[in-house]
Amino acid sequence: MSLNEKLIAELLKDYKTPEDLLGENGLIKQLQKALIEKALEVETNHHLGYQKHEPAPAKEQKNYRNGKSKKRVRTDSGSLDIEVPRDRESEFTPKLIPKHQRYFNGFDDKIIALYARGLSTQDIQAHLQEIYQVDVSTELISHVTNGIINEVREWQNRPLDSQYPIVYLDALRVNIREQGQIIKKAVYLALGVNLEGHKELLGLWIEKNEGAKFWLGVITELKNRGVEDIFIACVDGLKGFPEAINTVFPKTSIQLCIVHMIRNSLKFVSWKDRKTVAQDLKYIYRSTTEQQSKHELKLFAEKWDHKYPLISKSWQNNWENLITLFAYPEEIRKAIYTTNAIESLNNSLRKVIKTKSVFPNDMSVMKIMYLAIGNIQKKWSMPIQNWKQAMNQFAIIYENRI
Repeated sequence: MSLNEKLIAELLKDYKTPEDLLGENGLIKQLQKALIEKALEVETNHHLGYQKHEPAPAKEQKNYRNGKSKKRVRTDSGSLDIEVPRDRESEFTPKLIPKHQRYFNGFDDKIIALYARGLSTQDIQAHLQEIYQVDVSTELISHVTNGIINEVREWQNRPLDSQYPIVYLDALRVNIREQGQIIKKAVYLALGVNLEGHKELLGLWIEKNEGAKFWLGVITELKNRGVEDIFIACVDGLKGFPEAINTVFPKTSIQLCIVHMIRNSLKFVSWKDRKTVAQDLKYIYRSTTEQQSKHELKLFAEKWDHKYPLISKSWQNNWENLITLFAYPEEIRKAIYTTNAIESLNNSLRKVIKTKSVFPNDMSVMKIMYLAIGNIQKKWSMPIQNWKQAMNQFAIIYENRI
């Protein structure tokens, strides 16, 4: 039997129940405490230059051991009371568990991971107590999550690629407390597809209302961060949105989201007619050519204007930015006829923020969304579907711009 096996057998000789091994005063906790205190003792020896119970190497040395202080730290397996060596001159600063640090061994990462999944500070507090038997104040949790604020700011201001074939622009709404009132604000999102076909969230912005004026500021910021050209911008039907984009990027084509158009159209329709109206609208946007699509819109108006006149009028008013897709082959149409890419992102973000009915401030929204996006982006390892074919078409259509 090897020495290690003998040591293990000696340690486990009194083991009778799982509590003896894993409990509050179990063997694992005792070993963890002993190892941490031994490591701190080694650090002290190195700092002072001599071992415990040995004489100081130089008579003129003024700094000596000065007992120990008790400290409670939070670890992956719960709270732990340890003794930290002190020196007379208070110069000793442990590296294993620095002064004032009361959490150890990846504790911050656990808090941030839970926060990224939408748990409130109170939920995290309860979770850590239940799973790890660790009492953590909500102030500590906020302090840990606030540590990423600078990281969020750096990400928001990072340089971007000079060219994005497609950019999706949209907004979702959240409740934020401001000056004692709960205000519904818009969180603006810009999702780019780069030349390799990979999705990339370009930034997040928060404002009280989704308006063309604010979008103009967003587009301007993208340009200031390095974007020089966007081939196609896919947007919802916000009035003035296309003009805001073309003010900064005059060569960019605008495609209104077909899904938004259908959704808005069906608001006027009774339940019994919804399926038929949706099918008739499909003939419009699934047409092969612009001429065919225009003919299908005429047929739709003849069939439904007597009952729902606002639908065809809405499509006619937005026609110029709805027919952009007909200028492109099928491979590109699949990527731009809807903002499904950003709608999917929005849905993932809503799952994260739904647990918080009200956010205390704008930065709390930025923190949780930034962390959630980090998790979502892990799934964006592959280019969007049919991207090689689409890129070949872009190379022909935008020969002088790529």
